[in-house]
Amino acid sequence: MSKTIKVALAGAGAFGIKHLDGIKNIDGVEVVSLISRDLAKTKEVADKYGIQHITTDLADSLALPEVDAVILCTPTQMHAAQSLACLKAGKHVQVEIPLADSWKDAEEVARVAKEKGLVAMCGHTRRFNPSHQWVHNKIKAGEFNIQQMDVQTYFFRRTNMNALGQARSWTDHLLWHHAAHTVDLFAYQAGSPIVKANAVQGPIHPTLGIAMDMSIQLQAANGAICTLSLSFNNDGPLGTYFRYIGDTGTYLARYDDLFTGKEAQIDVSQVAVSMNGIELQDREFFAAIKEGREPNSSVAQVLPCYKVLHELELQLNA
Repeated sequence: MSKTIKVALAGAGAFGIKHLDGIKNIDGVEVVSLISRDLAKTKEVADKYGIQHITTDLADSLALPEVDAVILCTPTQMHAAQSLACLKAGKHVQVEIPLADSWKDAEEVARVAKEKGLVAMCGHTRRFNPSHQWVHNKIKAGEFNIQQMDVQTYFFRRTNMNALGQARSWTDHLLWHHAAHTVDLFAYQAGSPIVKANAVQGPIHPTLGIAMDMSIQLQAANGAICTLSLSFNNDGPLGTYFRYIGDTGTYLARYDDLFTGKEAQIDVSQVAVSMNGIELQDREFFAAIKEGREPNSSVAQVLPCYKVLHELELQLNA
């Protein structure tokens, strides 16, 4: 495919805007339709980015013959159904993490993607962040092997807000959303499937109806282990922090910054063409469409992560 890829983007909130900013830097791609539930806000964002078509209904965009691909930045609970709608309409799809909030739905998206032969990708951004790519490159070169990963995912979100501090119309989830990042990254970096998984969670919030604190243990088939702590209650430094403990060194990843275990910063600016993980994720999606290949972080590749999340949910519900 050499023509311009024409894209519909669903979700004009915090993450939709991150994708629009990333796509501005990618040649041969044009966002032609923007979908969001608030038409006035959608028009405001569309005007800023020069997008001609706006709607509150994904079906309107899927009906546009010029649309080649869709990026979904919508509430978690809509991801699977919307991914299926895109695939059944013959559109390539990239859905923001998580792929689904149930194993049954994740399996169905993978099945239909394979049946349709379309590019179907999930936004597991940690695979694309330059800091984690740097570590992955050392692993691929045989210079580093993970013995243990220790990960902290901390937010202060006792009310229902998005990443911009705005009121959210849906409820986020520590297991199906935030743990998905680390469960997938651990197996990806270890180069080995997860064979053991345990979880405990704190009290359920009386209004939000979700656990606000969670602890997860993982072990890969090759023996590597991972400990993940998650909280929406943390009134302190926010974000996700990764400690890679390996056979030849220790590395600390803090978003796009990487340090040795002794806090010496590592230059990761030349790892990829951008320091923006969302942009790199989008570049991979569009390259896979143009080249007719499976992308890194395809639905098929990340599916095992959702099987682990399903097993953890069964444990927690028991």
